[in-house]
Amino acid sequence: MKKNIITVLAAVLLSGLTAFGVARTVKSDTTGRTVTYADGTAYRTVNLSETDYPDFTFAAETAVDAVVYVQVSGTQKVQYFNPFADFFPFFGDGSGQPQTREKEFRGSGSGVIIRQDGYIVTNNHVVADASDIQVMLNNNKTFPAKLIGADAATDVALIKIEAEGLPCLPFADSDGLRLGEWVLAIGSPLGRELQSTITAGIVSAKGRSMPNQDGEFRIESFIQTDAAVNPGNSGGALVNKSGALVGINTAIVSTTGSYSGYSFAVPSNIVKKVVDDFIDFGSVQRVMLGITGGTLTAELAKELKLSEPAGVYISEVRKGSSADKAGLKEKDVIVSLDSTNIRTMADLQAKVNSFHPGDKVAVKYYRNSTLESAEVTFFSQTSENGTVQEDGTIVFYGATLKAVEGGVEIVSVGTGKMQEAGAQEGFVIRYVNDQKVSKPEEVVSIAKKTKRAIFIEGVLPNGRPSYFGFGKE
Repeated sequence: MKKNIITVLAAVLLSGLTAFGVARTVKSDTTGRTVTYADGTAYRTVNLSETDYPDFTFAAETAVDAVVYVQVSGTQKVQYFNPFADFFPFFGDGSGQPQTREKEFRGSGSGVIIRQDGYIVTNNHVVADASDIQVMLNNNKTFPAKLIGADAATDVALIKIEAEGLPCLPFADSDGLRLGEWVLAIGSPLGRELQSTITAGIVSAKGRSMPNQDGEFRIESFIQTDAAVNPGNSGGALVNKSGALVGINTAIVSTTGSYSGYSFAVPSNIVKKVVDDFIDFGSVQRVMLGITGGTLTAELAKELKLSEPAGVYISEVRKGSSADKAGLKEKDVIVSLDSTNIRTMADLQAKVNSFHPGDKVAVKYYRNSTLESAEVTFFSQTSENGTVQEDGTIVFYGATLKAVEGGVEIVSVGTGKMQEAGAQEGFVIRYVNDQKVSKPEEVVSIAKKTKRAIFIEGVLPNGRPSYFGFGKE
């Protein structure tokens, strides 16, 4: 009997201790909406009050009227191979090379009104090659639109309709987005029939990039969400719970061509900078840091004796670039730019793209396991031909030129037609279209007078004669 009583008491005591432990782990207030979770030795409180549940009605009803349907048409040049051309001359020129023909196209997408006077943001790929752009508002009113500017590197374009007093969306700070934050995607998936469709999701990741298969220069630091996005949503709005614009929906990754659980948006901070440049300057005022590299890997971090694989490893610094003038070198690891932590190459690209020529910012980097800092002065590498830069060099189709003994040296190739033609840094230009040159201004002057092709002759850094050429258009 005593044994049974002791056993019962022990069970009751154990149950009490267990209940106490649970109470220590999960606590509720009188409403049952505030829960405290044990997190190691600390506790964190999550407020589950009704106001914290996502209510998208205000954001949806506020934003939907500012998202438009965009319809485009035009002609595109397409290349094709004719297998019969070598045997039957009337089928082609017999060269065996791809032939070009024009093809009419029609397409559609979405756009976001950002100003009451008719400025609308969309994707570059929505309006590319379009000769006619029509915009339909959410109230079904239709307007012709003109292209103000388009930027392939960020896939952002700006169009305008002649209207006043339009509903518009304010820009939010996309850098402030948090993982798991709720967002809405608004657009016209799969065509006009589904205009003004609203879907919800969370921010799945930030700073995403995607494989670049065409080799073109891209600036990618996408917001990844699980909000349902399909073809036709391109150029539409990604908004936060307040109804402010945090991104422009741009792409999906799918094996079927339709939504498979992932969608990507250009962050609003990148969009705003590009749009402001179009309005203020007529073109994107882009700067380059002037490095080649990639996101630091765990193997490289271990080799460089760094505590974590975060930052951008520099494999090459272009001569005469902003990075070069700031003292950055090969094998340095950039971890901060303008007080913003840099963990990936996408982070770095996005941050650099926010600056204008002449901006001076602090950069922090590791060299030989030691954290160092420097000041970077950005200058344009996409300015008009003949632009004189801060260091006295002159811009020429993306490259920078300076006068040297015996001709004109290519100080930096940059990005543009000079790079595409195979120009090399250190190459000394002696002749442009058979005319001798001794200073950059002469190179620019001859090129301006040329109607079609530019043919450049000179010597490589090793002294060997060489030449290359490219078309002006």
